[in-house]
Amino acid sequence: MSFQNPVFIPGPTNMPETLRQACYMPTIDHRSPTFGKILHPCLEGVQKVLKSDTAKVFIFPSTGTGGWETALSNTLSKGDKVLAARNGMFSHRWIDMCQRHGLDVQIVETAWGEGLPADRYEEILRADKSHDIKVVLATHNETATGVKSDIAAVRRALVAAGHPALLFVDGVSSIASMDFRFDEWGVDVAVTGSQKGFMLPAGLAILGFSDKAIAASKNAGLPRTFFDIKDMQNGYNANAFPYTPPVGLMNGLKLSLEMLLGEGLENVFARHHRIAEGVRAAVSAWGLDLCAVSPDVYSDTVSAIRTPEGFNATDIVTLAAEKYDVAFGVGLGEVAGKVFRIGHLGSLTDVMTLSGLATAEMCMADLGLDITLGSGVAAAQQYYRSNSALAQRIAA
Repeated sequence: MSFQNPVFIPGPTNMPETLRQACYMPTIDHRSPTFGKILHPCLEGVQKVLKSDTAKVFIFPSTGTGGWETALSNTLSKGDKVLAARNGMFSHRWIDMCQRHGLDVQIVETAWGEGLPADRYEEILRADKSHDIKVVLATHNETATGVKSDIAAVRRALVAAGHPALLFVDGVSSIASMDFRFDEWGVDVAVTGSQKGFMLPAGLAILGFSDKAIAASKNAGLPRTFFDIKDMQNGYNANAFPYTPPVGLMNGLKLSLEMLLGEGLENVFARHHRIAEGVRAAVSAWGLDLCAVSPDVYSDTVSAIRTPEGFNATDIVTLAAEKYDVAFGVGLGEVAGKVFRIGHLGSLTDVMTLSGLATAEMCMADLGLDITLGSGVAAAQQYYRSNSALAQRIAA
């Protein structure tokens, strides 16, 4: 596959050359004060991205999956009860992890394409008079279906039920790309990774813990060694990790945070929304539908696009890679073969996105779908012309 073409998968995302160079650095003594000058700006910058004044930030050499395990193993004991909805592949995988850890998961089966059922959560929490449920899991952005859920509504369900359960949020494909409000939403653990909104290679699990979650860790009985937040905090106190840190990735994260905060978080979110709206305009012009059932759950980082009944959507992804050297995302789980996914997050512009839409059109036309070449591109062009970042600034 050509390295000249941008990727349109939901992660890992395109990497700015300056970030790649930041990761590619000389060896330093990771127990020297020099590493502390990389570490602490990362912890402080992530806290700002989470929009939190209180979150304790932990960064592990891992991925979002390791972040899930960090959240569970530091706060729960075998047999503890967890409430979760299954509305996509990634919520399913977090549930699977809970079960493998010996946790008792109450699963709310939810149609793939719909958001989290906060009203159903409230009913279940109200009925849990003995407060057996210790944690509520919430996937903010379900990457498999292109669905964004209302985390504030989930917190309101907890409050309305008067329930003390912790709220854990998978923000792997949302944090640093879409608005995330750790303090305002009452999140207890937020999980993300380096390879999506932070525009870095995979390799860092990035988490925020509330004081309540930190307190829960003192009595948690699940085993943990590599992912122990107490050990990690002790390392931070000495400007270090409890083991060898991924110094290059941390240096890349430091620069990524400077770039994101320099652009301005609200501008970052607006850019992602604008690019996503252009993609959605193209999908409409093609006469196709999104997997997400309604605009209130449309994701601004990934669009899962349904193809006609009887057509294998994976063929679009395969042809794009083989003929045009462009990467799209395949459908996963229940929507495998039914959707293809366009990732539009991280280091991406309107112009880059237009190249992806043009490629998708060529593939669909090549495969015999009733697609008029240029139709989706023109719809996206019209949206971007009217809603460019410069035009928006001038209008303001």
